[in-house]
Amino acid sequence: MTAAERLRVREWGDGARVAVLVHGITSDSGTWWRLGPALAGRGYRVLAPELTGHGLSPHTDTYTLDAWSDALTAAVPAEPDLLLGHSLGGLVAALAVGRIRPARAVYEDPAWSPSIDAGVLRGIHAEKSWTPDDLRAAYPAWPVEAQQAKYDALQRWDTTALRAFEGFRGYEPGAPDVPSLVLTADPSDLIPPARTAALAADGYEVRVVPGTGHIIHNDDFDAFLKALGGWI
Repeated sequence: MTAAERLRVREWGDGARVAVLVHGITSDSGTWWRLGPALAGRGYRVLAPELTGHGLSPHTDTYTLDAWSDALTAAVPAEPDLLLGHSLGGLVAALAVGRIRPARAVYEDPAWSPSIDAGVLRGIHAEKSWTPDDLRAAYPAWPVEAQQAKYDALQRWDTTALRAFEGFRGYEPGAPDVPSLVLTADPSDLIPPARTAALAADGYEVRVVPGTGHIIHNDDFDAFLKALGGWI
């Protein structure tokens, strides 16, 4: 990987334990504006890489899930105490977990579903043109800081990144390589109830966070932290 391709990594704290946080599509490290400091306060050094096409990381001509997982693996230290990914970040983290080898992995409403089709991608693409008023209308319960972080991330996001999902047929993670928790929205379009039963049978712990949508950590941060009990 060249210097121009290296991911920008935001940091909070300087604790002995290491946590890696991976954002979702259209987002960047700003989405962790509360979780980063909260984990730092619990004794973590928190690393929040920004995937190519997002935040202050480089844009490229071609985006693929494998390239994102390779870049993530290269950007963070091996064997962190925690690897947590949201949505796209949950998919990329799952692809990289065997190489990163965290002590624990958490997947927040991960983008593993085959329902990510052309219609869904068009809806995500449309977010690029959202105004602050559009964001407030879409997420009225979010704190102002969360709304602003999402707006800022959308300004920096390269919509071409959506091409990584062309032909996507879903992802089956198989049995977890490390102790793994899946947090889902209530209800989740990406991890529906039938899927949670299969994941539990494979060895994942699955917890539903009541009353939340896809971006659980912004919809109800206190409930999100509570759901992480025993994992952080």
